[in-house]
Amino acid sequence: MKNRLLLVAALTFTMVGFAQKNEIKSAEKALKSGDATAAKTAIEAASGTIAAADEKTQAQYYFTRGKIYSDLAKKGDNDAFEKSANSFKKVIEIEEASGKQKYSSETNQYMAALTADLVNSAVSDNSNNKFKEAAEKLYMSYTLSPKDTSYLYYAAGSAVNGGHYEMALDYYNKLQEVGYDGSGVVYKATNAASGEVEEMDKVQRDLMVKSGTYTNPVDEKTPSKKAEIVKNTALIYTQLGQDEKALEAYQAARKNDPEDVNLILNEANLYFNQGNKDKFKELMAQAIALAPDNPDLHYNVGVISMEQDNYEDARVSYKKAIELDPKYTNAYLNLSTTYVNEGNNLIDEMNSLGNSRADIAKYDELKEKKDSLFKQGADVLEDALKNNPGNENIMTQLKNIYGAMGDTENFTRIKKLLGE
Repeated sequence: MKNRLLLVAALTFTMVGFAQKNEIKSAEKALKSGDATAAKTAIEAASGTIAAADEKTQAQYYFTRGKIYSDLAKKGDNDAFEKSANSFKKVIEIEEASGKQKYSSETNQYMAALTADLVNSAVSDNSNNKFKEAAEKLYMSYTLSPKDTSYLYYAAGSAVNGGHYEMALDYYNKLQEVGYDGSGVVYKATNAASGEVEEMDKVQRDLMVKSGTYTNPVDEKTPSKKAEIVKNTALIYTQLGQDEKALEAYQAARKNDPEDVNLILNEANLYFNQGNKDKFKELMAQAIALAPDNPDLHYNVGVISMEQDNYEDARVSYKKAIELDPKYTNAYLNLSTTYVNEGNNLIDEMNSLGNSRADIAKYDELKEKKDSLFKQGADVLEDALKNNPGNENIMTQLKNIYGAMGDTENFTRIKKLLGE
């Protein structure tokens, strides 16, 4: 009786095995004839029992299943991408475990093709503002080809563009875990026929230049994206109301790269947004020490000093920005404003004075000081106009100052320049 049961069990497994192979063959035949839908039906009929099959049959099943869903994905079934990718990865997993490589080589080729299809589909999704779908496809491309970490980077970017911040945060954290840098070299050359500069891989570029169809080869270095990734990670934490984690992200990054000015600026901006302007100025001073010739850094310190009514420090910063960039319009405007604001602050004191001889003398003293400050503000803008002739913002502010000073001659002159 026992032997009979064993025989029945053996026959059952044999029949199941034959059924699986027949279903796989039917699926392959349908796919070959171009009927991917029928192939899908046939291959899924074997899904319930495939776990009990031998490794060879399992590899064949997942290889065929991957091809079927890849074909369906090409025909517009977006849900098929993931099923195809998972099937192909399963083939590699099974054959690596068994040590038998019957389908692996061809599977890798299909995976490369599927990756290209995923990327192209993601590009289309991004163009149509389907950012979540694009991010998912780019991430799937990365899982198919982990060496191509740029797919993970672009997946994070798509997620950010769509406002899917937690998804983006996951991708950015993965990028940092794998040590993604993003720097590289872009190879360019000028098309001799069209005159347009084109990008291509180095081997192709060099061959084209050698053939004479392209000229002016250029190797253009692209900067590291580490600072950008940390910045975006911190910004997402801020967006999610997790400022402490944002600060931790900046500080951790700065330990690895203490002289990265962009990291310092990003941390400074976070403190600024929190209203901690003293910490902002402290960090900006660190940035200036590393990049003293950057006019924007000096300008930003000037803005904070001016907001704190620290006009002397603000003027030092604005003047330095102008020294570095003589056409820095906003620095001129703000430098002028420091004098005007200081002058305006005297008006309240002037208006509070009485009619006594002492008060009248004090009034005249304050008025002279106010007029002197306004004159300095006007002189700054006259210099600005020499470096930025025709700038309406400069002329408008200058006209207003002359109007406040009662300088009719210069007021009229600037009005004419404005065409009023």
